[in-house]
Amino acid sequence: MVTNQHLDRTFAALADPTRRAILADLAERDATVGELARPFAVSRPAISKHLRVLEGAGLVRRRRDGRLSRCGLNAAPMREAAEWVERYRVFWENQLDALSHYLEQNPQEKEQTR
Repeated sequence: MVTNQHLDRTFAALADPTRRAILADLAERDATVGELARPFAVSRPAISKHLRVLEGAGLVRRRRDGRLSRCGLNAAPMREAAEWVERYRVFWENQLDALSHYLEQNPQEKEQTR
């Protein structure tokens, strides 16, 4: 079972476009902090701060490789968030199906709303 706190951290981490871009890079390959920082016009400490948020949400794992920190993606929390969102997608699809069925059964009311 996914806890609300875990989902909160995941969604908070995903809310920032820089962090989403970092995750997109990590989905392609593991990278050093320097490699992750290269495309952004921000300082390396700012990238490290983003990485700490991603690590706190469990989305990134970091390991030391000599003097370098290598980062890799852990997509499990995103899968959990997607499963949580999926429950609501099904709900809204059912609501829209019910509305469509209602409008098909009551064509006069449909015309009156135009």
